Amino acid sequence: MQESFRFALATAPFPTSIEHAIACVETFVEQAAEQRAALVCFPESYVPGMRGIDEPIALHSAKALDDAVAKTRALARRFHTAVILPMDRDHPQGVQNAAAVISAQGELLGYQTKNQLDPGEDAIFIPGKTRELFEVSGVTFGISICHEGFRYPESVRWAARRGASIVFHPHCTGSNRKGRRLSQWRGEGNAFFEHAMMCRALENEIFFASVNYAFAFQESATCVIDPAGQCIAFQPYAQPGLLIAEIDVGKARRTLASRYNPEAYH
Repeated sequence: MQESFRFALATAPFPTSIEHAIACVETFVEQAAEQRAALVCFPESYVPGMRGIDEPIALHSAKALDDAVAKTRALARRFHTAVILPMDRDHPQGVQNAAAVISAQGELLGYQTKNQLDPGEDAIFIPGKTRELFEVSGVTFGISICHEGFRYPESVRWAARRGASIVFHPHCTGSNRKGRRLSQWRGEGNAFFEHAMMCRALENEIFFASVNYAFAFQESATCVIDPAGQCIAFQPYAQPGLLIAEIDVGKARRTLASRYNPEAYH
């Protein structure tokens, strides 16, 4: 297993259209490649933009979503950089909140769906039912989308118990219209979100990489937390940009996750 893993988290602006989203994806994938990142991850439902908040969402079709994946695959291949692209995914029963995983060769490795919805999302999305592990550059990782990572720790433990050294956490908290301007990670008065991120890393002894939109009033940061619960990389609030992190995956021992005993909870 590769010990050093260099990756990027894209604190991207909220897209005004699918075309705008893909243009931003191109910019950040190119920047990630220039900084030798093996992978770049975007915020929750970046194509076409997260539903159910106070931002207008562009109309889309199944073809438009498929085209967005195809264009991102071409970008990954062009810049030799893997991509986690959170996006809507059409389903016979509605729309799923998912993340497409694309290799540096442009291969679609699969999707991770959001399986545990927030109550406010019940009228927007339909939940998925399966969990996946992925591998890039010899590093095994999982994906837990927003609400799952904040309030359903089993979504992260599932991946940790099966060998994931890192879990990526695309999420969406905040607004461009109103709110409180944060200045300190896990600062006094901040919402619980960053505390939950720390717990997901610490309770599983893995790395936890969380990425948010560049809202004017973010409620949680784009950041990377190590297996000891320390924030080792942090993007300043409300600033679009690419956060680069290089981790020693050997430090993700997963001891606590491996000791989980489901028989104790009958």
